[in-house]
Amino acid sequence: MKLKKIITLAAVAVISVLLIYGFILISQIFSANTKFEEKEVYVYVPTGANYTDVKKILEPYIKNFDNFELVASKRSYPENVKSGRFLLKKDMNNIDLVRAMRSNVPVKLAFNNQERLENFAGRVGSEIEADSISLMKAFKDPEFLAANGFNEENVFAMFIPNTYEVYWNTSAEKFRDKMIKEYHKFWTPERIEEAKKQGLTPVQVSILASIVHKESVKKDERPRIAGVYLNRLRLEMPLQADPTVIYALKLRDNNFDQVIKRVFYNDLIMKSPYNTYVNIGLPPGPIAMADITALEAVLNPEKNDYIYFCASVDRFGYHEFASNYAEHTKNAKKYSDWIASQGVTR
Repeated sequence: MKLKKIITLAAVAVISVLLIYGFILISQIFSANTKFEEKEVYVYVPTGANYTDVKKILEPYIKNFDNFELVASKRSYPENVKSGRFLLKKDMNNIDLVRAMRSNVPVKLAFNNQERLENFAGRVGSEIEADSISLMKAFKDPEFLAANGFNEENVFAMFIPNTYEVYWNTSAEKFRDKMIKEYHKFWTPERIEEAKKQGLTPVQVSILASIVHKESVKKDERPRIAGVYLNRLRLEMPLQADPTVIYALKLRDNNFDQVIKRVFYNDLIMKSPYNTYVNIGLPPGPIAMADITALEAVLNPEKNDYIYFCASVDRFGYHEFASNYAEHTKNAKKYSDWIASQGVTR
């Protein structure tokens, strides 16, 4: 009887210990274990990182690392570290933290209005793991260019402005390959046929659209401007587009941060393949990243007989159009007099 009592007490003691241990274990697993005040934070695990690297990355965000490691080990996380971008939320418990570190969250990458390939590479490189140098190398890879009908001067036409989902740890080559897929997705048979009707290839559409894009921020006016430039191309007249001269000046000076509001005669005669005052036809590559409305304006231009246009002083942001030089001269003088009165010297 006494032995039975001892066994019973011992069993109760063991069960009590197990219950206490279980409570502590459950507490360790399910208690909030973050130490940041924000509602959520992103952590970035580089390609090739191991568990030791991850611990250093997570240390600023986790309150009790022993508890985290207990759960991480039970769930085989140390042997299965993933690279990428991971979302941690305030007051996550250890199971949620381990689960979060297995869920690579894509980046929503939006881009438009980039002036040249280098700027674009810098923009993308600020959002994903690949840096601008590796991106430029991938964009200008000779095999890639040859296989896809581009060259170093016109490959900028490949990038269609939009919002894309990409993983942060996407390599430069994988990002480039995604972009060429998006390019072919944009250039449907219908759009290619529309380009042919204008006597242009998709790349040529992008080059002309980049000029239209730079000429006007007014989307409703872009089809008219596109119509003017297409008229000039058909007549084998120089495009005489000031934005191409401005681009040539910036390229010559290797300074794309300078602001040029006024173009002078000496600028118009400078030697550059991008100067459409001295060269007939399109420049060798885009002078900017044309947005969708500019591309569509070239594919669906206004049919008109205009050959000239210049900035309007009566409707700022818009232009005055003319079908003969005499009329254009009047419009141009009006604008020239106005801009001189504003004291704009460059």
